[in-house]
Amino acid sequence: MLDKLYQQLVLDHYKTPRNKRKLDGEGTIRLPYKNPTCGDVMVLYVNIQNDTISDITFEGEGCSISMASCSMMTTAVKGQSTLTAQQLIGTFTKMIKEGAAPPEPAADLLHDALSLAGVHTLRARHNCALMGWQALNKVLENRLEGKGE
Repeated sequence: MLDKLYQQLVLDHYKTPRNKRKLDGEGTIRLPYKNPTCGDVMVLYVNIQNDTISDITFEGEGCSISMASCSMMTTAVKGQSTLTAQQLIGTFTKMIKEGAAPPEPAADLLHDALSLAGVHTLRARHNCALMGWQALNKVLENRLEGKGE
């Protein structure tokens, strides 16, 4: 029953993705990203103001898991500090790669992304679920290193 609910949630984010649009504006970081294992592609747009992710969007094409995960990621980190976003990336990555249950309050912040926990058992789909999260991590790492786009 719960698995079916999670499948419906993933399909909902795939069919009606949140924050799937181009983001323009001063200070917007644009990062193209590709899943090398299956060919899913995306462009992540991030606007950070005062160490807070003020807006985040994506464009792309790929499987239901990758696109739903991008949608879920943008809703989870929008409005969060960059530090919180980095913590969520780490928590989500452990959930997918190791099957680790997210601790509170990260579980509350991950919200819909928790529905992807079952991907842990599907090793071939790990990169699909992680694509958007890895792209955001790269943006945040580049920012810390003082690199632009």
